[in-house]
Amino acid sequence: MAQVTISINSREYAIACEDGQESRILQLAQILDEKARLLTDGTSQISESMLLAMIGLLLADELSELKKGKRLPESSSPTDLKNLQQIDAELAAVIKNLGDRLKVLAKDINLL
Repeated sequence: MAQVTISINSREYAIACEDGQESRILQLAQILDEKARLLTDGTSQISESMLLAMIGLLLADELSELKKGKRLPESSSPTDLKNLQQIDAELAAVIKNLGDRLKVLAKDINLL
């Protein structure tokens, strides 16, 4: 069993994984770190547990949207660059919108 150290929001975590999966775990951690930066950019300090919950909500929303049919059409090739760029742009807009909404929620929570 292999072990890698990932970094999310400048905090390091030791993660065990199957041998050969180290680079995939690092790629996934990079996605989480990007979402953490999106959520914490310009806001006051958010607790680690709140941040991880918010990241989870972002990912759950993305998954929900994909399950609603916002995925590659069956006839599309994964190498169809134009289609992938369009989907990437749409997902980026969704993520930005969610990030903005979560920042507002985080501010409201801090006011309680």
